[in-house]
Amino acid sequence: MKQLSSKVVLGISYGIGACALSLASQAQAVEILNVKQGEKQTKVAIGGYGKVDIRHVSGDVAYQDYWLANFPGGAAQDTSHTAFNVKESRVNLTVQHGDIKGFVEVDFYGGGGNEVVSNSSNPRLRHLYIQYKNWMAGQNWTTFMPLHALPESLDFGGPHAGEVFIRQTQLRYTHGAWQFAIENPETNGDGDVGSSVSGVGVTGAQADRDESLPDFIARYNHKADWGMVSVAGLLRKVDQGGLDKTATAFNIAAKINTIGKDDLRFQLTSGDAGRYVAAGITPDIVTAEGKQTAEVESTVAFAIAYRHFWTPKLRSSVFYGSASTDVLERKRSHFGANLITSYNEYLDLGVELGNFSVDDERMQNIDSNYLQFSAKLKF
Repeated sequence: MKQLSSKVVLGISYGIGACALSLASQAQAVEILNVKQGEKQTKVAIGGYGKVDIRHVSGDVAYQDYWLANFPGGAAQDTSHTAFNVKESRVNLTVQHGDIKGFVEVDFYGGGGNEVVSNSSNPRLRHLYIQYKNWMAGQNWTTFMPLHALPESLDFGGPHAGEVFIRQTQLRYTHGAWQFAIENPETNGDGDVGSSVSGVGVTGAQADRDESLPDFIARYNHKADWGMVSVAGLLRKVDQGGLDKTATAFNIAAKINTIGKDDLRFQLTSGDAGRYVAAGITPDIVTAEGKQTAEVESTVAFAIAYRHFWTPKLRSSVFYGSASTDVLERKRSHFGANLITSYNEYLDLGVELGNFSVDDERMQNIDSNYLQFSAKLKF
């Protein structure tokens, strides 16, 4: 299983919009302990990256440090905003004792502090899991998420509008190319009429928080010389606001090697994925305008990216992600293009330009552009 987060980065971003995630560059974590106890070898390593972002957003969608698929503010807002931050920086610790592995990682999107004096940011837990042979238990990327299909971007996460992107506590079993998991259930929203257009996690008097069954996920991964393809299915119980239904969704994704070191990446998600895809675009349960009956929302989302190497150290990615919902008729899109250079094996420098748009039914299409410069120091 590819560890998207077990290494380190330093970034500087300057933006007119939003589109940055430092997933791509890999470096070896620093081993700080290696001892043998009887027949068992114990290794401890520290990893992560430091990232500085300078970002400018300009347009009608309010500034965010990175674009999700939500609608910040819930209305058009004239925006021209520049911000600096280091919140994406992260530190992780890996402990390997024979067949048992433990991993913990934090970043600094935990809130707190202000930009007046201290600019402090609180740590936020990203991953904490234990792995024993084919079993993994703890907080990790959902088994429904195709890590291999994520583009190399400076905006944290890339085009969330078209991606599956969730971490949660789970129990996963891997057998060859197959993975099976039960994961933390969470019904998002209850279909309350009058909730804001950006309402996520809305609860009301009729909300029923009795999520009695875990989410079930099955996934198949196929690797070959030409790249990797995966298919995943999601089965979950949506139980809230007087609605009790079974929801299903699927994801198909691939990373295909093309010319030289270039690659094409894509993913498609369809069904009642809810909170699993296009983060923030919709609750699980909604009520259509003019109706009184709550329904499970259906979403179709896709993302596509092409990465080209100009030289062994200089590369670009162009990506696009989009999602649309059936009942609320919301549509969010995000595209970007970047230029990234590896100064050495530890330091990446890059610039990215992109656009995020909101094109919901019964409202005027609005968007914001962004420009971001990033530097990422891996350890």
